[in-house]
Amino acid sequence: MPEALGTEDHHLAHRVLRTLRDRVTVGVAAHFAAQLPELLWGAYYDGWDSSAVPIKFDREGYVNRFVQEAKVSAEDVPRIVPAVTAVVREHVSPGQLESALEQLPHDIRALLLQPAA
Repeated sequence: MPEALGTEDHHLAHRVLRTLRDRVTVGVAAHFAAQLPELLWGAYYDGWDSSAVPIKFDREGYVNRFVQEAKVSAEDVPRIVPAVTAVVREHVSPGQLESALEQLPHDIRALLLQPAA
C-alpha cells in the first residue's frame, strides 16, 4: 500500500487503513478485517475500541479525522483516499468493500470512490 500512496512510510499506510474502521459497525469491521492479509490485521486493529463504534460523522468530519489519524494534510486527502480504496479492493473478496461502504453516508462514499489522481 505505501507504493500506491507515493511513499515508503508503512506506518502511514497502516494509519490510513484504520480511518474507515471506526465508521462502520463491529460486524462489518471484523468481517472486513478477516479479508485482509495477516500482515495488516495488527495495524487494522491497533487502538480499536469496538464498544465505541460506529462513530457518526459527515464528509468534513471524516476528512478531519483522516487528517488527524493519518497525520497528513487536508490537501493530501483527495489523493490518498482513493488510492487506499483501490489497494483495499485488491485485497478483499469481491463485494466486501462495497458492503462496508454501504454503511457510510453518500458524501463519504463519494470521496472514497473518486478516481485516483
